[in-house]
Amino acid sequence: MSKKLTIADIIAMKKAGEKITMLTAYDAGFAAYLDQSGIDLVLVGDSLGMVALGYDSTVPVTMEEMLHHARAVRRGVKRAILVGDMPFLSYQADSRDAVYNAGRFLKEAGCDCVKVEGGIEIADTVRIMVRAGIPVIGHIGLTPQTASQLGGFKVQGRDLDSAKRVIADAKALEKAGVFALVLECIPEKLAAVITELITVPTIGIGAGSGCDGQVLVTHDLVGLFDKHVPRFVKSYANLAPQIKDAVAAFRDEVKTGAFPAPEHAFSMQIEVKDLLDSN
Repeated sequence: MSKKLTIADIIAMKKAGEKITMLTAYDAGFAAYLDQSGIDLVLVGDSLGMVALGYDSTVPVTMEEMLHHARAVRRGVKRAILVGDMPFLSYQADSRDAVYNAGRFLKEAGCDCVKVEGGIEIADTVRIMVRAGIPVIGHIGLTPQTASQLGGFKVQGRDLDSAKRVIADAKALEKAGVFALVLECIPEKLAAVITELITVPTIGIGAGSGCDGQVLVTHDLVGLFDKHVPRFVKSYANLAPQIKDAVAAFRDEVKTGAFPAPEHAFSMQIEVKDLLDSN
């Protein structure tokens, strides 16, 4: 196994021009696949609300749900940086709550860092978290927890004024002490400009190829979440139909008696007659 990555390693990748990879995981099994495949950061995303818990958005996800899944993912991750995604209202209301809740990700779930959504408006909170010794990844552009305020799930920063706001958010978070920054659903050229303007690594999702790295929801990547696949997603597999076919085949074989076959059963060292006679 390769050595455990550190936050310093992630920062060094930007300086070396090495692209950074990040994917989501919500259980130990999937986490192990990602870790063994050499993914740099494993994100326990609040996207679990939709892909694992059946919610309509990320908003209902609680701290306890996030910690439960983060602990499971920790058991599958040995090399990668483990990122805990702070859920809605776990850090926005009060900086003391933010430090406490972020600390729980590190103390109770074994995360290496946390991720928070927002720009200038949360910069002071991020600064306090970093001073408390909590490594933080920022997240700007489209922020799913507050998407309704942004007019829905739409690309951000297309006109001059909004592009300037996104740049200001990036600079404010860099100054506050984030060690990396997720850029979601912003124009490719804007993401490239931000990547040049700030010293910390940028990790894009729907932000083009000019970022220092890329992140996707793993269920989208392997074709397991088929309710809605965003334009920026590339599916490297289409597992949902295969799983449905396998389940249907199991159902049919059980109904017809084809499963289990003799090779799926165990034998005894005594005869059935002897067993019956003994009773």
